[in-house]
Amino acid sequence: MTIGALLGATLLAAPLTAHATAAPAPAPAPAHAATVAAAPTGLDDPAKKDIAMQIVSSAENSSLDWKAQYKYIEDIGDGRGYTAGIIGFCSGTGDMLDLVEYYTQVKPGNVLARYLPALRAVDGSDSHAGLDPNFTKDWAKAAQDAEFRKAQDHERDRVYFNPSVKQGKTDGVGTLGQFIYYDAIVMHGDGTDSTSFRNIRKRALTKAKPPVQGGNETTWLNAFLDARVWAMKQEEAHSDTSRVDTAQRVFLKKGNLNLNTPLDWKVYGDPFHIG
Repeated sequence: MTIGALLGATLLAAPLTAHATAAPAPAPAPAHAATVAAAPTGLDDPAKKDIAMQIVSSAENSSLDWKAQYKYIEDIGDGRGYTAGIIGFCSGTGDMLDLVEYYTQVKPGNVLARYLPALRAVDGSDSHAGLDPNFTKDWAKAAQDAEFRKAQDHERDRVYFNPSVKQGKTDGVGTLGQFIYYDAIVMHGDGTDSTSFRNIRKRALTKAKPPVQGGNETTWLNAFLDARVWAMKQEEAHSDTSRVDTAQRVFLKKGNLNLNTPLDWKVYGDPFHIG
């Protein structure tokens, strides 16, 4: 959500050396000109980012109210321990640990800080050792703290949102493509295993080229989604591919590369709409 620095005074022409025949210096650029180039384009536009969060929440929480998910926490039986918060931070995959470590940096002595040893111990497993019986209650309590909500936003952006938008812009895809990347990295992470975001992208590269390499954007995104579906089917907990089939594919088939509203889609058979 960061906005590039304003160009400011650098847009003004440098003054000419004064002499009798010198042409007058050009008039300064309009005051609004400096802000135009600095505005975010793509999924990092605040309105588009909010849409992205709603679509992800429809799949992760069966609700468009993503801001209600800061307090969410449960073990969904996918082998990753507790899944929690606005983006599904998991006790078994390290991102929940990173979140609580960051939260403790900005607010030492918080209600979750005492669980750091346990979170380090269960990382890489589905164990609740050292977390039960009060971790879920304390998570919900922490979610009442604005600093913890900010910490979730920070880690979402650092680990998932910013890298996917950056890769999307590097590949030359628009807002929809950046969202497709974002949803993939949220579910699969960006590790070294075969189903990670980077390896989904590598798999797609064997079938098509992104726009930056001269490929057609729609063709490329279909290839990426094909690779994503393959990755989802490698794991039983993710084998329902409706978040691709009846959501992202719908937007792509309609040619909605800018992810413009209105949007209609289904996840797990449930209909959703953003006007």
